[in-house]
Amino acid sequence: MALMQGFPPAPDDRATLANWRTAPYASWAFHHVRELVPSAEIRNAPGDVWTLDQGEPLIDPAEVEAAVEGTQTDALVVLHKGRVVHELYRNGMGPEDPHILMSVSKSVLGLLAGILESRGLLEIGAPLSDYIPELAGTAYEGATVRQALDMRVGLAFSEDYTATGGPIIAYRKAANWNPLEPGENPLDLRSFQLTLSDTDGPHGGRFHYVSPVTDLMAWVMERATGQRYADLLSDFLLRPMGAERPGYITVDRIGGARAAGGVCLTARDLARIGALLAAGGQRADGRQVVPGAWVADIFENGDPKAWATGDFADYYPGLDIHYRAKCYVHRGDTPLLRGVGIHGQYLFADPARDLAVAWFASEGDAATSAYFPGRMALVDKLRGAC
Repeated sequence: MALMQGFPPAPDDRATLANWRTAPYASWAFHHVRELVPSAEIRNAPGDVWTLDQGEPLIDPAEVEAAVEGTQTDALVVLHKGRVVHELYRNGMGPEDPHILMSVSKSVLGLLAGILESRGLLEIGAPLSDYIPELAGTAYEGATVRQALDMRVGLAFSEDYTATGGPIIAYRKAANWNPLEPGENPLDLRSFQLTLSDTDGPHGGRFHYVSPVTDLMAWVMERATGQRYADLLSDFLLRPMGAERPGYITVDRIGGARAAGGVCLTARDLARIGALLAAGGQRADGRQVVPGAWVADIFENGDPKAWATGDFADYYPGLDIHYRAKCYVHRGDTPLLRGVGIHGQYLFADPARDLAVAWFASEGDAATSAYFPGRMALVDKLRGAC
């Protein structure tokens, strides 16, 4: 298909708000999101870019090419000791194109939370309602910032990406990700959150994956600081870390940030975030961007029992995992951090090997696990070559 070619593109070749997350349209839409969904820019600092030197490949580049065949990969960047050792782009994407992170956006929020806490701007143990009194009487009442960061809020919500109706569809419409039906009154993320009144367990219990909880955390951060979430990401993460290009985040009808999935960055800049995590929160010149204690806490202090009784344990049988501050950690002597987004988005960080992997894709099936073993096999091969 000649997707989005000519003006106007032929109807069958046109990415729209109704089809942008489906194949084959996602292969174009995922690195042109701001042309379909309203967005707010996340500024970088062009005069202070973290330069990435070129390094020697860790493995035969042909092995990397073979690993991405058939996976709808859009971009792959591997950094070892701060150097680019593998890099490829497909589906018309290039190094300067921001791509949607989907739920790897949650991991970005988890890092921002640690930065804000270190500046005295966010109290991790505080109830969410201290920042948003409007949550009284909702399912969030009594939950804390820590519980929201660790996905341990007992909110009744089904994260079913195949659903054609119900709360998850209302959520997508509130976020501007799905078109409205004729005559339908629009919500926004704020008003949608206030409709969530049902609980399905205690706060602080099992790992319970609910995307709106992360959007709520962005609202908490805005209340705590008096700044827009996009500006917080710019001032406290992208600019200090030396991002090469500005990013952006999708927003709702009143400018509310889709923090759970709407961040868009270049593959190199996502890899820089991975390199920060692999280096205890420091960029290559030694400047501390994310507090070292916060990074250490992510790797060391999640609750494996909450994971084992939670929503995703059955998807990863035999793996010793915990979830902390919106990040998955494969536990062990040399732990591996993982950020995950639907349709094939991944971030990996290995501190023991100073290795970071950013992987973007446009898989038509939102939540398939079919490609995960192949991706892990390549990451394990890269780890073994360090």
